[in-house]
Amino acid sequence: MSSSESETRKEIVDRRLASAGWDLSDRTQVVEEYFVSGPKGSVLAESQTTYGTREFSDYVLLGKSGKPLAVVEAKKTSKDAELGREQAKQYCERIQKQEGDALPFCFYTNGHDIYFWNLGHAPPQKVHGFPSRKDLERLLHIREHKKSLTDELINTDIAGRDYQMQAIRSVMEGIERNRRLFLLVMATGTGKTRTCIALTDALMRAGHVQRVLFLVDRIALRTQALDAFKEHIPDEPRWPELGEKSIVGNRRIYVATYPTMLNIVQSNDETLSPHFFDLIIIDESHRSIYNRYRDVLDYFHAIKLGLTATPRDIIDRNTFELFECEDGLPSFAFSYDEAIDHVPPYLCDFSVLKIQTKFQKEGISKRTISLEDQKKLILEGKEVDEITFEGSQLEKAVINEPTNALIVKQFMEEAIKDPNGVLPGKTIFFCMSKDHARRLERIFDSLYPEYNGELAKVIVSEDPRVHGKDGLISQFTHSDMPRIAISVDMLDTGIDVREIVNLVFAKPVYSYTKFWQMIGRGTRLLEENKIKAWCPEKDCFQIIDCWDNFEYFKLSPKGKEPKAQIPLPVRLAAVRIDKIEAALALSEENVASKEAATILKQIEALPSQSVTITEARKHLERCQDESFWSTLDADKIAFLRHAIQPLFRVVSQVDFKAMRFEKDALEASLAHMQKDKDKYNSLAENLTAQIAQLPLSVNTVSEESGLIQKAQTPYYWSNMTDQTFDDLTKRLAPLMSFRDSRGEGGPARFNFEDLIATKETVEFGPEHESLSIAKYRALVEEKVNELTASNPILQKIRQQLPVTEEEADTLAAQLHDEHPHITLKLLRRVYSHQHASFLRFIRHILGIEVLESFPDTVSRSIDQFMVEHPSLSSHQLQFLNLLRDVLIDRGGVEKRDLIQAPFTVIHPNGIRGVFSPSEINQILALTERLIA
Repeated sequence: MSSSESETRKEIVDRRLASAGWDLSDRTQVVEEYFVSGPKGSVLAESQTTYGTREFSDYVLLGKSGKPLAVVEAKKTSKDAELGREQAKQYCERIQKQEGDALPFCFYTNGHDIYFWNLGHAPPQKVHGFPSRKDLERLLHIREHKKSLTDELINTDIAGRDYQMQAIRSVMEGIERNRRLFLLVMATGTGKTRTCIALTDALMRAGHVQRVLFLVDRIALRTQALDAFKEHIPDEPRWPELGEKSIVGNRRIYVATYPTMLNIVQSNDETLSPHFFDLIIIDESHRSIYNRYRDVLDYFHAIKLGLTATPRDIIDRNTFELFECEDGLPSFAFSYDEAIDHVPPYLCDFSVLKIQTKFQKEGISKRTISLEDQKKLILEGKEVDEITFEGSQLEKAVINEPTNALIVKQFMEEAIKDPNGVLPGKTIFFCMSKDHARRLERIFDSLYPEYNGELAKVIVSEDPRVHGKDGLISQFTHSDMPRIAISVDMLDTGIDVREIVNLVFAKPVYSYTKFWQMIGRGTRLLEENKIKAWCPEKDCFQIIDCWDNFEYFKLSPKGKEPKAQIPLPVRLAAVRIDKIEAALALSEENVASKEAATILKQIEALPSQSVTITEARKHLERCQDESFWSTLDADKIAFLRHAIQPLFRVVSQVDFKAMRFEKDALEASLAHMQKDKDKYNSLAENLTAQIAQLPLSVNTVSEESGLIQKAQTPYYWSNMTDQTFDDLTKRLAPLMSFRDSRGEGGPARFNFEDLIATKETVEFGPEHESLSIAKYRALVEEKVNELTASNPILQKIRQQLPVTEEEADTLAAQLHDEHPHITLKLLRRVYSHQHASFLRFIRHILGIEVLESFPDTVSRSIDQFMVEHPSLSSHQLQFLNLLRDVLIDRGGVEKRDLIQAPFTVIHPNGIRGVFSPSEINQILALTERLIA
């Protein structure tokens, strides 16, 4: 630890400034011990004099113009960096006064902790490193030229829906209040990406941001996001362009996967400055960012916007903490129910068809196998009584091809079809495993050979043909074939194919979050200007549930969320610490010393660029002291377990298959040392199974054939020593990447006839009253069309001739005689129009006049009002949305209603507290037109 301020500067601060690109030997870039005049304004001079009664700024960072950009105040490492806060601030203010230029940015540090203070614009914030000269000049330009966001217009061609504008306004208003963390919760299909692009566009035009990073969790989503940015703000340069691998600094929009950006952040060759980005958008902000990828977010100092489609009542608490939101209160939320309840709907509703076979419900046993199949088994010399499988074991412990074939046939029968009524529309099959997916693909090819293997295709991440211009995802999205994408996990989230009309759950799902993400693949409506021949219309999509998932979530509304997974490197470190503790307790000092030396070596190899590692420096410094390891006691073991072990979560770019074998071997050596026979035998059996899967046909593997064969004998495991375990790990762990995990056993396979046991529509969600309304409409329209051929009044209406009031009454009576429920009151109810006359309904039925429903008219008019007023605040948008709901519910409002409940929830004075007098007059005029 540095003992003085000058040593701190020389050993740490100088190095960290140099790593940000500052040349400390060039006084046109950095001036050290910069003399600062007193409050009365003495002559400004530079000096290298040591500290005394005179005041100096430790460092002043200069721009290309030679003007001060930033002040850096350093304290020694043993002191709190905060002690330099006020001193650094005063230096900045004095330098501004003396130079007559911009107020320099303020930094104060103890070498390890660095704080950045944009004086007058934001409170101090801890940062991971110093900015480069280009960063500071960019930040200064933003500070001096940014415009107020209150009046900045939103490009409604990019995101013009009411909730999208409200989400953007919520973030922009927060930025105006110096907030830097935001969380948007928006249902899948509601346009999160478009909303973020419109926000980016507005912030760039207002001069608040210049560089934006959009983070995604898969390559397919990166391509999708790049295409969206290119479509909506084509003039902003993007990274990566086709074929680009290395990061470049001359773009405005950057789209990257979490692993790509983590590698860049932790790289010693191409590390970006922590101040490189002004805005970071984190797509699908879920639990994956809390382990390894949290480093990416912690590293960069930028406005951060998290996006998630997970319903807010089940969002992980860590998500709210990360974005500094109170539990359940994100920056903005728009749910699936709100989207489908909107008039007209923003998302597509769905129907559910439950299909289950006899084997799925009752299992495979003597009781359920047909007599014909039992006879075949007897002829083959097999015992029927020995076959006993639960339905839940299908595609795991047992595979029955006819069950899969039956599901495929039922799907082809029940699927929503294309306009020709023959082929299913675009469909995703969600499968249990890659083998299961391949089996279903073969069944489609076998049952429907006339489509030449193009009807259904497996789309999994390991297939190199998935991505790219002509890849499988592109084919599924843009081409007529394939119609069916068979997937395992890869298409569960993020993929945007609006034409999907069928989802088949060919596997059970236990995570409520994942379940709704999967349903979200079908919720998007079509875009009117991008209609495709195989899907010209879509007002509903179908879910075929083969595993009773909807019933499961009725009984367990929040499902069974998986426990947070402990990363493998952390588990390996945990076993090693356990072994050190056990060795000390058993007086095995040599073993303890050997394992301690190993873990110390692994600690030293932790990535130094990681934010997690730099922030744990004090703990790591303690481990680097030789005396720490010379006498390991209970307190030090506890320290290793609680302070050091979790740091291994940042380990990446290693051979995880080798590491898993190392961990298993280490666990076995621990059980052997502790003489825990049952555990040791179980672990040894597991290791033997792994070793047996090494293919001796591979030259590299065959070089260890002697050890491989020996390690599969009981004698080998009964004569193990700690050294033997080390030798086994050293020689065989690197070979685990060659393992053939299929083995010789695997699940039981049968070809038993299966039958459909359940096939029914499932009621899930809101009541579907529209079904009876649709039938009523069909009845009325059928009667009107029947009577038109013989009824002279209807013929006059069809010929668009004038009809008297008396004739209209006569026609109404005639229709009432045909069916007693055809009344003006009912027509107004089912067509959702309380003010239309009887003749208008008839003209609408005959196709002469388009009769827009009152809810449609209200929604269209208010949406148009919002588009025409793109500078509306989030509170104003919220008020207009409430006005929409009240108008639709009540059929109208009066002026006095707008200053009463429910409008007083938004502001105590109702409309008067939200809008200006001229805006109030416009809104009143709008409501009068609507109820006229």
